[in-house]
Amino acid sequence: MENIKNIIFDYGNVIFLIDFQRTQQAFINLGITNIEEFFAHKGHDPLFDEFEKGNITPEEFRNGIRHKANKPQLTDAQIDDAWNTIFIGIEDGNHELLLKIKEKYNTFLLSNTNQIHHKFFSAYVAKTFGLKDNSSLFNKVYYSHLLNMRKPNANIFEYVLQTNNLNPAETLFIDDSPQHLKTAKELGMHTYLMTAPDTLQKYFETNQLL
Repeated sequence: MENIKNIIFDYGNVIFLIDFQRTQQAFINLGITNIEEFFAHKGHDPLFDEFEKGNITPEEFRNGIRHKANKPQLTDAQIDDAWNTIFIGIEDGNHELLLKIKEKYNTFLLSNTNQIHHKFFSAYVAKTFGLKDNSSLFNKVYYSHLLNMRKPNANIFEYVLQTNNLNPAETLFIDDSPQHLKTAKELGMHTYLMTAPDTLQKYFETNQLL
């Protein structure tokens, strides 16, 4: 990958460690049944897609959870707390690494997220690292709910590529979801599937990209 000039990063399980099983259990505790069909890494209820595309509000999302759980008495805080259990933390050194990468490559963050999660991780990086947000770590940050598009749909990748005049053949996309990488490959990008126990730091050290 000697010709790589641009790197697009996913957020969850690439930079910020997340755990789908924790959130599955939290939803079960709220009363959700058929959890593998409702919320899992490789597929989920359309409610989540609509929320991540910014097509519904946080209140509409919460009402959807209440409906699925058949518990209209669930509070906003109960639902938000369950939804935010997905977040574990950011490995020490990740932000420093991202700044080094940014010195050599054009870097971008492309994340499927939503208003509730955006609020949570923004507060986390502010409290833990003293950062206003993630914008200083990349040339540009893109969040699905602000674009009304989400991965793995091609339009969100095309938007990032075209807006920044990126050549797909010179672009590496790092994500933890095979279905997202499939689209990126079809558009001509280089891809890497980040899976545990691999980490961002191990990947860059092993492949000598810096």
